[in-house]
Formats: sequence, structure tokens, C-alpha cells
Amino acid sequence: MTDRMRRAVVVGNSDGIGLAFTRRLLADGWLVTGLSRRDNPIIVPTYAHHTVDVTAPDYPEVLSKAIDELGGVDLCVYAAGVGEPVDLADLDPQTRTFEVNLMGAVRTAAVVVPKMLAAGDGHLIGISSLADRLVSGEAPGYAGSKAGLSSYLMGLAAALRRHGVHVTTVRFGFVDTKMAKGTFRPLMIPVDRAVEVLAHCVRNRPVRVSRPRRLALLTAALAPLTRPH
Repeated sequence: MTDRMRRAVVVGNSDGIGLAFTRRLLADGWLVTGLSRRDNPIIVPTYAHHTVDVTAPDYPEVLSKAIDELGGVDLCVYAAGVGEPVDLADLDPQTRTFEVNLMGAVRTAAVVVPKMLAAGDGHLIGISSLADRLVSGEAPGYAGSKAGLSSYLMGLAAALRRHGVHVTTVRFGFVDTKMAKGTFRPLMIPVDRAVEVLAHCVRNRPVRVSRPRRLALLTAALAPLTRPH
């Protein structure tokens, strides 16, 4: 690594984990570019922001130009995510869940990975969920999209491991953000704990991290029971 500042792109950082981790990267001396469908309150010389929806047709072009303006990308964190309870009379929100949680990440990787390969180094982190093991009748789009995301990211990790590019799948349970809906949220962790998990991933570049561990074990045990018979 040279003396230049490290460069990060955070997708989905208008609030929640994405915003908190953007602030952590800036505090740690990174140059950061954020992309989200809403503005965020960060105004510092080492931060640039692009307001764009990951489902928009021009998102890949905006992302590519943002990376070029940054001078390259050492780290990309995909933190965009949505999830709504199912309404069988209107499945459009479930469709959007797949478009944001899964296809947004796939479109991001399609832009970022070739740039990292060309540089011979890089790290892509995708925020998935412990729900990726479950079949959910309450939010099928969320569980299904996260299952696809985890599978895709781990496949990319296997494909890229010999090329200097690392991919990490981070599977969180309940984190204390607006995404943590419902009255039953076992073992919920604070946002600052989620940020520490991501910081650990940046340092060590693991293939997969699941937190909290106890909920990960519980989810794995319950997964067969959620499948229709």
C-alpha cells in the first residue's frame, strides 16, 4: 500500500449502518464517496455524495463516474436494503425488495469488481441478513433476496480469491435501525456494534461473518422448521 489515502465507496448511506460506517471510515482517514437515494448530513472535505437510487437505469453509470472521480476504489460496501411485510393484494413492494437488496448489489459488483481486478486489489462487502436461511411467510421478498445476495457474494468470493480481490458477506440479525421492524427483535445489537463488525471485516477480509453468533446458531436450527410441508 502506498502513502495515498485509502478510497471507499458506500452504497446506501443516508441513514442506519451505512451512514454510521461512512462516518467511521472518514474518522479512520479514508476518502469516501457515498451513493444513496436521499442526501445525508455529512459535509467534510474527504467526502463526496451522489444521490441516486440503486434501481435507476443510470445507477451503474453514476457509480462508475463516482469511482473515477475518487481515483479508484479500494473498498466498496453495499449497505442498501429494504423490506416490507407481504401484502398478497399488492406484491410490488416484494419486487422492489429484490431489486434493491439483490439486483442493486449485483449491479454494483458488475461495476466495482472489474475496476478492482484491473488494480489487482480490492474488497467488496455486502450486508446480508441471518434471514437468508429462512423461509418467511411474513416477508418473503426480504428473506428471499437476502438468500440470493449471500449466495451470490460467496460465489464471487470463490471466483475472485486468486485474483487479489476479496468479497465479504456480513450476515446481521436485528440491528437497532428503522429496518428492525416488529415487536419481537431477539438479541438486537446497536448500530455501533455493527460498525465494529464491519471495521473488523475491513481489517481481516473474511469470506463470511454472522452476528450475533447466538442468533446465527438459533436461525440455523430453526431454518428447517420454517419450510412448508
